[in-house]
Amino acid sequence: MADDAAARQHYLDSVAALRAGFHSGTETGVGLIRARAAAADALLRALWQDAEANDDRLRDGIAVLAVGGYGRKELFPGSDLDLLFLVADAAKEKSVKDPIRRITQQLWDSEIRVAATTRSIAECDKFDAENAEFTLSLLDARALAGDASLTAKLLDESIPKLLTRERKTITARLVEITADRHARYGNTLFHLEPNIKECPGGLRDANVCGWLARLAGEPATSAMEFREAFAFLASIRCFLHLRAGRDVNALDWKTQDAAAAEGIGVPSGLPRDAAHWMQLYFRNAREVAWQLEQQTDELPQPQSQSRGRSLLKMSRELLKRNEPDQPGMRVERGRITLDEPEGDYDPACDPDVVLRAFQTIAETGVRLSNMAEVRMEEGVPVLSSQLDEGTALWHKLRLILLGRHAGQALRSMHALGILELLIPEFHGIDALVIRDAYHRYTVDEHTFVLIDTLHGLNTPGDGAMAEWRSRFAVILRDLQHPDLLYLASLLHDTGKGRSTGEHTTESARLARSVLQRLELDDYESALVLGLIQNHLEMSSALRRDIFDAETVRGFAAKVQAPEELRMLTLFTFADIHAVHPDALTPWKAENLWRLYIATSNYLDRNIDDERFDSRISSDLVLRVTQLLPGESREALHFLEGFPQRYLRTRSPEQIRTHFNMSKRLAADDVQLDFVWQADRSEITLVTPDRRLLFARVAGVLAAWGMNIITADAFSNAQGIVVDSFRFTDSFRTLEMNPSERERLVASVHDAIADPEMAEKMIAGRKRSRRRAPLVEVETQVKFDAESSTHSTILQVVAQDLPGLLYAISTTLGEAKCNIEVAVIDTEGDTAIDVFYLTHEGDVLDRSELPALESKLVEAIAANAG
Repeated sequence: MADDAAARQHYLDSVAALRAGFHSGTETGVGLIRARAAAADALLRALWQDAEANDDRLRDGIAVLAVGGYGRKELFPGSDLDLLFLVADAAKEKSVKDPIRRITQQLWDSEIRVAATTRSIAECDKFDAENAEFTLSLLDARALAGDASLTAKLLDESIPKLLTRERKTITARLVEITADRHARYGNTLFHLEPNIKECPGGLRDANVCGWLARLAGEPATSAMEFREAFAFLASIRCFLHLRAGRDVNALDWKTQDAAAAEGIGVPSGLPRDAAHWMQLYFRNAREVAWQLEQQTDELPQPQSQSRGRSLLKMSRELLKRNEPDQPGMRVERGRITLDEPEGDYDPACDPDVVLRAFQTIAETGVRLSNMAEVRMEEGVPVLSSQLDEGTALWHKLRLILLGRHAGQALRSMHALGILELLIPEFHGIDALVIRDAYHRYTVDEHTFVLIDTLHGLNTPGDGAMAEWRSRFAVILRDLQHPDLLYLASLLHDTGKGRSTGEHTTESARLARSVLQRLELDDYESALVLGLIQNHLEMSSALRRDIFDAETVRGFAAKVQAPEELRMLTLFTFADIHAVHPDALTPWKAENLWRLYIATSNYLDRNIDDERFDSRISSDLVLRVTQLLPGESREALHFLEGFPQRYLRTRSPEQIRTHFNMSKRLAADDVQLDFVWQADRSEITLVTPDRRLLFARVAGVLAAWGMNIITADAFSNAQGIVVDSFRFTDSFRTLEMNPSERERLVASVHDAIADPEMAEKMIAGRKRSRRRAPLVEVETQVKFDAESSTHSTILQVVAQDLPGLLYAISTTLGEAKCNIEVAVIDTEGDTAIDVFYLTHEGDVLDRSELPALESKLVEAIAANAG
């Protein structure tokens, strides 16, 4: 046992030396994982030798093998020790349970996490599609200790026979599993906080490359670029594990800062700016992803279509597709192949052939063959000297942009350096990371997802967004210049690579150079530049009261023409969706559609606003009274004093509900109406006006973990208030626990009656544990006394924290400000809240705004503290 203790101590000393060497820069990531595997080998063999000497049961019929990552000699600091205890039969398995348990316990005592499994030789000879991971782990199996003849039987007989018999099935299942994993990460490697093990282009994909090679009976790739990419990723994972003290693989912002500061993975080891260091990460991950694509492309076509189909999401029909041959290229089984060079002529260096190939990708969804990619990349220097500019180049680029699979074609052009050849301005956003805790993708990938989204509008779908996609698709079909929309989308964020200020202006400046080279006419250039310069305007307008005629009037002044409005509407829809998959909710799509319709009507108006409002008011009042036979006089009395906006934003059925609620106020002076929906719920209260009413409701909803997205408040001539709050339920509390809906409504009711209740609930919420913000947000409080004639607009930008809205609304209530409308938005860790305020029915006194600003800043700081 003394020898065991010495072996364990030797292992611990070796690991400590490896950790110190990595931190000092004398040990690489690959070196560390190889050395830790060797140290674990020595420890396990010592433990086995001692156990075997004291227990006859371990001397034959059992062996221990390293499998999985340990089998590959890739033992990261926080990784488990993947062990296979191989037994001759079930009887042997039963007899060796105790010694196996003692050995694994000794490993745990050596601070090693063990992932051990015991299998008979017969069990290893079978493939289970539901447990494919076990068979894949056997592909990396290597001997450690025990019965050598049993080990040889597995490695030299059972596994080869299994692969011969099940090679196609295992390969298909591996591809399916990989496709499913990629889908969980949006089929892109360009995440701002990637999981370096599981994301596309991560270490798991590098493992898949090795498995596919083994299954094909070929050696693993020895390409220098791939080895360097693996070494970079391995260094990062070692850093993550050592930093966290456990198996952590998420590369969050704080870890990025720390890794960049230490130059992790950088050959020179010199510190890097975090954004630049992440560009290195993405380029290395792209190399791994490219290698995997090459290997999957070379797989034989399966006879039956599996659930995962293809890693590249091609249907069998696409893989079978053969397009008519074109000069210099042909399409066979879904792959573009270039003709062989003849003399001095090489199709890979011919701009017409190369751009026609990408046009074919954009139109059909086929892909370049492996050799075509290699030849095009090598031909870039020659290609650059032969490219046309002007209208000829625009015509070719235009056809690529118009293709249904334009995003796929542009990604391929970008990876090969051909997109930057056409548009050098795009190089500045290559794998560029912009940190705002809201965007999920790099700037270039965000651009491609945006273009994918636009083309996807015409693709039928299901889910909550299907109806809205079909509505916006109508706008796309009516567009006179869809090519200009796609071009503006491609260029809209190029300024982010060169500007730390307002990127829209810099993007427009860069785009102007592109448009001059492409020789677009003045009208076309004006459309593109206008869209780029104003591409945030519609998103900004959505943070205002879109039912306010002055909001519509101000926004319409910036678009001016119906074609510009259509382009900007479509762009905004796609731009929000491309931020991250959940950014575009049905509620946002609905508001975007409402703003589009209102602005379109304004641009086409032929009667003045007052007559328009008067007509709507009369029509709605008539429709309301028709729903209340015999109560017309009482209904009109209820409506007296409500602003026009109340009539415009509520259906006659909703107004009838509010009227009926008002009739019950004598029995209970707090009447509530709650409508639950999975994507957005609404609670409306009808009650006599009282102090801090808005703040109390906001406080209760925040205490319940609800995210208020909009709120508005109306009062009639009798002082009856109709307040509505629309909110989302991020934790799905009300969906998973329907009984909680009644409790929520009861909490709101009681808080209105008891002023202290909301404050107590918020205090309890603030005491609960919350994660540290990824981005520190500077508080900004701004008043706008110009944009609205009936209200003073307040915009607050602050750290999104529990109790923020309660603190703001309480401060406003104490200042006797009435909140007419509130539009609440959150982007990552940033809250952007806009309030339309009045005092006694009029705008706020400008002389009092500085003092109110100071009070708001103090309240926000106190809430954060």
